[in-house]
Amino acid sequence: MNLNNRGWNFLGAFICYQLIVTALYFQYVDGLEPCPLCIFQRVMVVALGVVLLINALHNPKIFSWANRIYQILALLPAIGGIIISGRHVYLQHLPEDEVPACGAPLETMMDMLPFMEVIQTVLSGDGECAKISWSFIGLSMPEWMLIIFIIATLVIGFRLFKSFQKPKPF
Repeated sequence: MNLNNRGWNFLGAFICYQLIVTALYFQYVDGLEPCPLCIFQRVMVVALGVVLLINALHNPKIFSWANRIYQILALLPAIGGIIISGRHVYLQHLPEDEVPACGAPLETMMDMLPFMEVIQTVLSGDGECAKISWSFIGLSMPEWMLIIFIIATLVIGFRLFKSFQKPKPF
């Protein structure tokens, strides 16, 4: 498949859209309530999708600085997603006696704590984040998201690297 710059960005934005639709399906149809780390992963998917969509709509030349800036901006939520989903996977693989106690719901923390303290508390995780309530071929949702974020980071990193290589004349 030979996609141009715009095609790659639309494809990435569409995949992000599908991931959010799937997450909402599991939440509202299957009744799986997202934990705070799941919500933060959704934020990273939305941020990544928005950057890719803006890049696709703007459609700068592949070797331009604008495209490189978009690629760097896309790397930020992709790497953030790796960190968040990696933490989530770590919590899910802790022995039961080492799992942190459950904390307050995210909405309550947002009302009561400063924003940076909410982020610190959520990233430390709690017992709710350690539950595995769904899996597909032996992998939980956070494990799938970790794989997806790693693939996104590799693709974006490769595209950024290629944007610095000038095409060879015929």
